[in-house]
Amino acid sequence: MDNRTLHIVNGDSLGRKLQTLQYAGDYVTWREMLCEGPTTTNLLNKRFTDKRKQFLEETYSIPPDNYEHSFVSQLELLQNAKKYDEIILWFEYDLFCHLNMMACLRFLKKLKRKEKITLVCSGRVSGSNELLGLSELSDAQLKKHYEERVELTESDLDLAHLVWSYYSKGRVRRLKPKIAKKSNFKYLSSCLRAHKERFPDSVTGLNTLETTILKLIKKERIVSRNQLCGYALQHQGYYGFGDMQLFRIIDKMERFYDKQDGVFKLNNKGEQAINGTDNFFKTMEDDMRFGGNDKYGYVYDATKNKLIRRRR
Repeated sequence: MDNRTLHIVNGDSLGRKLQTLQYAGDYVTWREMLCEGPTTTNLLNKRFTDKRKQFLEETYSIPPDNYEHSFVSQLELLQNAKKYDEIILWFEYDLFCHLNMMACLRFLKKLKRKEKITLVCSGRVSGSNELLGLSELSDAQLKKHYEERVELTESDLDLAHLVWSYYSKGRVRRLKPKIAKKSNFKYLSSCLRAHKERFPDSVTGLNTLETTILKLIKKERIVSRNQLCGYALQHQGYYGFGDMQLFRIIDKMERFYDKQDGVFKLNNKGEQAINGTDNFFKTMEDDMRFGGNDKYGYVYDATKNKLIRRRR
């Protein structure tokens, strides 16, 4: 590697680790969570930044002023991508990272650059039963991933452009896992499947992750929000959410459980939800958006494995 290499990393901790390990080059850090909240197709414009600032402040109490420094400044650096010989993307197997990566690649494609774009993507690792994030890899494993990085083709970039366009424009039913089969994004199909299951189930009104949290309460001896968050982190599958996102969901699920003798227990509503004997769509409904789609604008029919537009 030399100084004509640009690393686009999925977080500050990974960026620091790579620099400590002397992966030479320039760095851009992708500090966004585009898997939640409204988006627009184009990233570097006032409409996009206004939407994101408002969402992050209202949902997670993140001051709007932070956004310019933490994310917009990094996009502005990306506009100089043409001066590099190689751009290396460092993203992970989950939906959180993949939607960020799709947006990033769409941004790069619009620059009409000609440099090589390669991908280092963690997930399944020999000797581990768990899917691993990049920061969880040993130095040797990280080096192996780097040495085996995949060069993305124009077809891959076209697919990323398509996925981001469908997501940001609210065409969720076109985001079918099969569109990713013939690509170098080996986890994208699983991510798109997981995305579909983020919409409320047609029977219970809860999505897959919300149901998982209730099942964890029923199965495990949970005594605190922190403990429940820890279990949820381990059992969330392909979502890749962090503590902040999971705590928001856990707090929203409080109506389904009580604390008895210091232990979380499902109440009647919680039992009904996981048994599928009542539908809590109206109880759960809020204004959350996934890109261009209202979370409660569709329901997921698990028997048909399809999304159905909700009739208003």
